[in-house]
Amino acid sequence: MHGFSYARAADVHDAVREIAAVEGAKFIAGGTNLIDLMKENVERPRRLIDITHLPLAEIRALDGGGLRLGALVTNSDVAYDAGVMRRYPLLSKAILAGASAQLRNMASVGGNLMQRTRCYYFYDAATSCNKREPGAGCAAIDGFNRIHAILGWSDQCIATHPSDMCVALAALEATVRVAGPDGERAIPLAEFHRLPGDTPHIDTNLRSDEIITAVDLPAKGFADHHAYLKIRDRASYAFALVSVAAALEIAGGTITHARLALGGVAHKPWRNHEAEAMLRGRACTTEDFREVAEAMVRDAKGFEHNAFKIELAKRAIVRALTDAAA
Repeated sequence: MHGFSYARAADVHDAVREIAAVEGAKFIAGGTNLIDLMKENVERPRRLIDITHLPLAEIRALDGGGLRLGALVTNSDVAYDAGVMRRYPLLSKAILAGASAQLRNMASVGGNLMQRTRCYYFYDAATSCNKREPGAGCAAIDGFNRIHAILGWSDQCIATHPSDMCVALAALEATVRVAGPDGERAIPLAEFHRLPGDTPHIDTNLRSDEIITAVDLPAKGFADHHAYLKIRDRASYAFALVSVAAALEIAGGTITHARLALGGVAHKPWRNHEAEAMLRGRACTTEDFREVAEAMVRDAKGFEHNAFKIELAKRAIVRALTDAAA
């Protein structure tokens, strides 16, 4: 681990000033991902800015019926919050499907949004990785790529985003609120994370001098018909091979509104609006769900070790939709 300086931010304005003052500075809250990356010399921040004392650890109601999750609210507090469990059970279930209780007790909403891939080659500084070192190449493409992307990848990077929480937030169409030197702005969750393209080292559209302050959930929570399905190698403390967040509105046995988000398959939570639209006006039948599943992964392409994910994703989508409809 390389040496670094340390500062504690007094408020959001101070945090923004500190992050802008030193190139390569990083915010730290729970540290559940950043500390691991520092130990492996993947991240080498020159300065750590402690934001744990900022007033961003509140869950509160919004005008219009939504809910605001402060960036420093822990994953456990979100998952077990009475309002979240009642109105956004999809989010609660997704969070509880991730990591361990100990990690959820430390990990924050903002940190979960910013966590980096668990690609083996990204963590191994002895291998080539464009995400870690732009221009170095991607060892995963011709290497052991069982956990890697089947959608949205590029010849520069085939890593996947590891979050369960973000998959549910994508289906709920949450909004990320950030603050920077130019004031505050809102970023739709769908636009927050990036596909790798030719800049795989840039994970998000958050600027280097900005801080996440909150995540806003819209009024619509799909509490009646939802499912979060996570397929993984072991039942606890493992990242998804494929995960599905399914959210439906049903009237008279007919689907009136639908959202689907996939995890474990791309560099960001994956949605396909055309596939979702196919569900509207349909009955809740296995045949309909299979047709949508085919459309959802129509552009998928696997590699030597992960092509099985394509069929796995189709089956997971059908099962998640079946569970949500029930």
